[in-house]
Amino acid sequence: RGPRQRTRTPFAVKPDSRRANRAAEAQFLDGNYEVQALLRAGVPQLDVAAQTGISVRSVRRIARKPPVTAESLVQPPAKSAGRPSVAAPWRSWIVERLAGEPHLLTVELLRRARLAGYDGGKSAFYGMAASVRPKPKRVETRFEGLPGEFSQHDFGQTRITYADGTEEVVHFFASRLKWSRFCAVSLVPNQRAESLVRALARHLVAFGGVPLRCVFDRPRTVARKWRKDGTVTDWNPLFAQAMVELGFVAELCWPYRPNQKGSVEHLVGWVKGSFFKQRRFHDREDLEQQLAEWLVEINLHRPCRATKEIPETRRQQELERFRPVRLQPQELALRVPVHVGPTAEVRHPDYGRYSMPPEAAGIPGTLFLYEDRVRIVAGRHVRTHDRVGPGELAMDPEDRAARLKAVSGRRGRSYQAREDLLALGEPALAFLTELVHRRPHAWQPIVLELHACLQRDGPDALRQALAAAVQHADFTLAAVHQALRQPTLFPQEVA
Repeated sequence: RGPRQRTRTPFAVKPDSRRANRAAEAQFLDGNYEVQALLRAGVPQLDVAAQTGISVRSVRRIARKPPVTAESLVQPPAKSAGRPSVAAPWRSWIVERLAGEPHLLTVELLRRARLAGYDGGKSAFYGMAASVRPKPKRVETRFEGLPGEFSQHDFGQTRITYADGTEEVVHFFASRLKWSRFCAVSLVPNQRAESLVRALARHLVAFGGVPLRCVFDRPRTVARKWRKDGTVTDWNPLFAQAMVELGFVAELCWPYRPNQKGSVEHLVGWVKGSFFKQRRFHDREDLEQQLAEWLVEINLHRPCRATKEIPETRRQQELERFRPVRLQPQELALRVPVHVGPTAEVRHPDYGRYSMPPEAAGIPGTLFLYEDRVRIVAGRHVRTHDRVGPGELAMDPEDRAARLKAVSGRRGRSYQAREDLLALGEPALAFLTELVHRRPHAWQPIVLELHACLQRDGPDALRQALAAAVQHADFTLAAVHQALRQPTLFPQEVA
């Protein structure tokens, strides 16, 4: 005879896996019920064993057990016996104290217990206090907004795979009127505060006005600090300016309340599931076109599943409750405090570099950030530039000439002119590097002449001329002049 095989019961699961233990227990009870039901129906034990796939011995053992009832299926699992806690004798004492002072901190409760004679450990006492402390009951309430009362707003992102296989992480900002279900979605470059307020301004114009409350999640782009009760103590400066400029009132979901956050976050999931995950796109342009067509379809033609009405029809009923938008999106200017540096430039890590008159160096000012331009006011000095990207330089020709003139000495002016030329990018760097190494004692007059060309012809023309000279390995002033006079003679490649 071989070694006796030990039969594993349905309870043979890892003791630390509570979910698996409950599943095995339910399966075991269901097996008992099936065997007992077949036996009550008069099926012989041998046939029951054959139908259920268990041994005859197990069938006989189950037959001797009490009948399985509905109560036994929903009974909570029995706790293991184990060693009783050292804090168990103090259970009634803790219950009495918490009944009189429900909000008493456990650390104070432990201090009083030690004065009363408790000599056990801190962890055991804390566990006992947590098990008997009354749990607050919270009732969740679902509500529907009234006409013109609420709008919901939130950021979202998703990964898109285009038809050619390229992937892109797309960021979007979604807004929806709660009562009419009218929706607006904009693709944004990032999830920063400026992207939020500019997309919000466009969406409020699309709504036809400002509702009573604009509901947001609690991101850092809206609020930076708040108390435990949810009261905001520090708004994001750009968002606070937008509230005043556009005339809306923000209402934030309370922290640690998923029943409130879910309503706003569901908007993002709905946009992903209804649009981004249901369609295929050739490229970014196709994505933008399909998004515009989808918004027209869901707002103007398709009845909403929740209201059974077309959102545009209900939005028309909300218009009389809206307040007008104070500013158009292109007129919204966000104020950013800046300081004009010693090089007569305003530098910002997110918004680029902008020139100012040399007299403005060292003066604090304000940068008015529009969607396509900036206006800088520093004392009596005012400059307007087209917006550039982070790290890029926008130079006014008057500021460039005045800055060169303000530098004393021929050598100082030469180096200042060289710095202005280097701002043109890679072609200027390659040309000047070769020029200085080939003519280390005679490059200064050439640089001053190139600076004059920069003032006269502009940065784009000079950048192309320098690129043509570098391409033909002709690092002379004559080559640059010829490229400026007859650009078609040189097939130019701008870096």
